[in-house]
Amino acid sequence: MSGTSGTSGTSGTSGGAFLGMPSFPEAAAVSTQDRQLRANLSHATRTIREKRARAVAELADWAELRAAGKAIKDHTLRHLDHYLLQLEAAVTTAGGTVHWAADAAEANRIVADLVLATGEREVVKVKSMATQEIGLNEALAAEGITAYETDLAELIVQLGDDRPSHILVPAIHRNRREIREIFAERMADWGRPAPEGLTDSPAQLAEAARLHLREKFLRAKVAVSGANFMVAETGTLVVVESEGNGRMCLTLPQTLISVVGIEKVVPSWRDLEVFLQTLPRSSTAERMNPYTSLWTGTSDGDGPSAFHLVLLDNGRTTALADQVGRQALRCIRCSACLNVCPVYERAGGHAYGSVYPGPIGAILTPQLRGTASEIDASLPYASSLCGACYEVCPVAIDIPEVLVHLRERVAGQGGHRLERAAVKAAGFVLDHPGVLAAGERAAAKARRLLPRRLPGPGGAWTDSRDLPDLPTEPFRDWWQKNRPQQDS
Repeated sequence: MSGTSGTSGTSGTSGGAFLGMPSFPEAAAVSTQDRQLRANLSHATRTIREKRARAVAELADWAELRAAGKAIKDHTLRHLDHYLLQLEAAVTTAGGTVHWAADAAEANRIVADLVLATGEREVVKVKSMATQEIGLNEALAAEGITAYETDLAELIVQLGDDRPSHILVPAIHRNRREIREIFAERMADWGRPAPEGLTDSPAQLAEAARLHLREKFLRAKVAVSGANFMVAETGTLVVVESEGNGRMCLTLPQTLISVVGIEKVVPSWRDLEVFLQTLPRSSTAERMNPYTSLWTGTSDGDGPSAFHLVLLDNGRTTALADQVGRQALRCIRCSACLNVCPVYERAGGHAYGSVYPGPIGAILTPQLRGTASEIDASLPYASSLCGACYEVCPVAIDIPEVLVHLRERVAGQGGHRLERAAVKAAGFVLDHPGVLAAGERAAAKARRLLPRRLPGPGGAWTDSRDLPDLPTEPFRDWWQKNRPQQDS
């Protein structure tokens, strides 16, 4: 699988949403009933998080590395304008060309024009979340340009007319049997067909993908990538991956176009050192990635002769302005939060209706796209607030804090008027002990008459929760009767 920078040729939109997707509660109500999906996710996430835990435990200074990563990211975000201008100057000096894209439409237009200018009508792609976010594959297709995914998991998603469901492993929702069927039925439509008699052996599936992709690597003149990091002091871009497909795309074509979110910049190589220790262990549970590719501009006779960097905003400066929410921009796309999240494990990535699933998607997507739509307004509620995501985050993003912050925003815009009314009523009761005591006694006496499901709008709460059993008497009454005996 390629590193942590993901895309596919599927139905994304310029805002990173999936067309026709319902809000999270509706989508999750369906996906949680899919036993095969839950089995696939449970096995995969459990395996990944156990390996990650072992890899992280090897480092005695993991807590210090985590704190350093947080500090570097916070510093960079506070001075983002400075480091982006430094990056632009360094890339230009090294022979590259920098383009600034305010939104998805502008980024797609820039990339399409660059490809068309070469006279080519196909590109090979390195796994890139940014290009999935802006719906680049669809934009290129509208211009008559075919984008070929070269990461194994992204290839599976593209061949299956599917959507990615995980940041690191986009096809995590598929098992080997399903992958074999996809290869056997669809590979011929995109190039070299799958071998006859293909089985679901991992070795055979990998070989089928290798043969299918090799012809594309050897003939491609244009490649599109993202980047895990950009080093401002030298203009160097970094992609980490595990398969080698990224290295092929970054070195063989004549033209390389990299679309990268502006938050991916780091000041120096010394800062990069921290993340090259924390990212592999948090994502693939490796001490370092098998392929760490770095490139700085262009060099005669070595690699692409033309390099273009498209710096993507697309809502990031809006998120940057939010003092609580901006910490989501620290994210290095390791996906550790997905692998420990009980909600993601049961609902799956597609339920989030966004290219960014899981806990990080629940706080990043509503900031990049806003909370006006039903999908985006529902995402901050797609969490139990258990805090496991914060514990494993290698840059210490307090995801529960941001989730609560975004819930306040949704409630403030009138998205949950009933919730606001309920909180106001609860506040009144808790401010008046006599009213609270009377309510508790009344509820205890009527405990056998209480329904198992709340009526009216409250039914949405009990659709996924059980009402707690009420005690035979309120605690305050029990305490008044029993405390004297304990004191004596």
